[in-house]
Amino acid sequence: MSQGQKQRREPPDYAAYLLRLWRETGGEGAQWRASLQNPHTGERVGFSSLRDLFAFLEKETGWRTQGLEDSDEAGSRQPTTPQ
Repeated sequence: MSQGQKQRREPPDYAAYLLRLWRETGGEGAQWRASLQNPHTGERVGFSSLRDLFAFLEKETGWRTQGLEDSDEAGSRQPTTPQ
């Protein structure tokens, strides 16, 4: 690989986080906040919205949600089982 090429990072096969969720009320109504903590390193990352949390997880895993326009819609979807 030449020096000018960026090395692409492969998504991990496994990731573990402690997820904390809470609601804060304020001038714009209630907002969900979140934090993820890596149990191996203790590193903690905070998120001001579920959308930011999902974007972080998508980046970390290389997975993209499709068709979910906002975090409320994502929360209302139920898992489906293959038939």
